[in-house]
Amino acid sequence: MLQLNKERIEKLLSEKNCPLQIRCTEETDSTNEWAKREKLSGPEMKSGVVYLADHQTAGKGRRGHIWESPRGTSVSMSICIHPDLAPDHLAMLTLVMGMAAADGIRDVTGIAAGIKWPNDVVYEGRKLCGILTEYDAQTGNVIIGIGLNINMESFPDELKEVAASLRMITGKPEEREAVTAAVICRFWEHYKMFCETGDLRNLKPAYERILVNRNRIVQVMDAREPFRGKAEGITDTGELIVTREDTGETVTVYSGEVSVRGIYGYT
Repeated sequence: MLQLNKERIEKLLSEKNCPLQIRCTEETDSTNEWAKREKLSGPEMKSGVVYLADHQTAGKGRRGHIWESPRGTSVSMSICIHPDLAPDHLAMLTLVMGMAAADGIRDVTGIAAGIKWPNDVVYEGRKLCGILTEYDAQTGNVIIGIGLNINMESFPDELKEVAASLRMITGKPEEREAVTAAVICRFWEHYKMFCETGDLRNLKPAYERILVNRNRIVQVMDAREPFRGKAEGITDTGELIVTREDTGETVTVYSGEVSVRGIYGYT
């Protein structure tokens, strides 16, 4: 299997004046855990560090799920940054990364990727990547992990209805380094805009344009009180705005508490 070409990625970042540093390895347990082990302090994080692996042996997804990362076909990476923001603002960076992934994929492949709130990047109802954001209280760093489905030709039976790769959509192999670099560059672009205000107000119009839930009926999977409603968009702080079918009330849904599903499928 071909390994990731670190020099190629660095060259592409340099062309876009993206200052993030790159670490690259063939295999690690989890890029998020690798970033935590380095324990970089604030002064060492002038911009940020990207941890890249061709393969993870213990990749993590949201809500304790396992994230599969086949050798030579996917990319696992974590971006480690040290934002000068209150901890309660940091969950919004998951949405920033989701938007960056959708934009980077579109830049390289032309695929009209969208976002299933809050951060799943999808195409025609199937998932192209997974994102997990963690806060390291010891260092104050935020670690945003993402797994990109790039050149897989198939998925296990339990995933084939909900997952897709870029190659399966375009019908040809895609350059992993180009997709990776595009996502990193888009993240840096969006992250700078986010830091200007400490929220999503600068990014909200562009985010809502690719939000596949918008103007659709969704099921809010709240353990206390599940309900259906029409998704209207997001707030400046990233909550989903939903108008309830049963009461007509407009409410905000926080991603840390509930999940959202489409009525007739995943999105």
